[in-house]
Amino acid sequence: MNSLYNYAFFDEGSKREIRRAILKAVALPGYQVPFASREMPIARGWGTGGLQLTLSLVGRSDVLKVIDQGSDDSVNAVNIRKFVSGTTGVAVTEDAREATIIQSRHRIPESPLREGQVLVLQVPLPEPLRLIEPSEYKTKRLHAERDYSGAYLVLFEEIQRYGRVATGADHPVEVHGRYVMAPSPIPRFDNPKLDGNPALILLGAGREKKIYAVPPYTKVRSLDFEDQPFRVEDFGSAACGLCGASGVYLDELVDPSTGSKTWRCNDTSECASRRRASQEAADAS
Repeated sequence: MNSLYNYAFFDEGSKREIRRAILKAVALPGYQVPFASREMPIARGWGTGGLQLTLSLVGRSDVLKVIDQGSDDSVNAVNIRKFVSGTTGVAVTEDAREATIIQSRHRIPESPLREGQVLVLQVPLPEPLRLIEPSEYKTKRLHAERDYSGAYLVLFEEIQRYGRVATGADHPVEVHGRYVMAPSPIPRFDNPKLDGNPALILLGAGREKKIYAVPPYTKVRSLDFEDQPFRVEDFGSAACGLCGASGVYLDELVDPSTGSKTWRCNDTSECASRRRASQEAADAS
């Protein structure tokens, strides 16, 4: 731990203010709670919202995992993990099952979360109505009046244009039968994991200065229509070329020299875990 900094970088008053905003967010699932987003040693838009949540919650006995688009080894994930561990001295891991706090950008881990875990999602744009209403004052009124026709209109326009809902990520969800929420830029594949999840899910937008939450075991429904039900991405019969897994979120890789396509697990930690288990089973036999 770097003794030149206060524990977890922030002063204690700042951490208490963020924790109070978290408590309000948990009490009002899906509601965007304003908070005084602090200056950080990284630029806003690079995960400062999620990082502030993690720093305000992390304790000396916690175990931290940081992932970026499914990878533990991306520049964003490595530097955030190094900053948190450097200012707190907490243990870090690549296994989601071992972690007590998981900070993520763009993905919910493939491994099922459990009670007592906290998933922190980095959010670039927390307002699900921003595409149809640029005014913050007016979007607040729409939320207060529970007027989400604009969010449905965006989905309807996609159906008219493409014949189906074509959201690639950040598909809006209704939380606890009340607020419509932007679930960070996670793919549609991860939306069902929000529903009834036993972990506490916190979402932070540093640039927009908003915090919101999905408490454990909360009902979360992806917006859809009766004749156009919500569907996740379909990879067909494709399987990971490394571990052989199917039914998981996959990345398509193309060899530029041959044009041949291969598939890889997006969650690199789970892929490595499956390969280790397969190798151990082979060695045992």
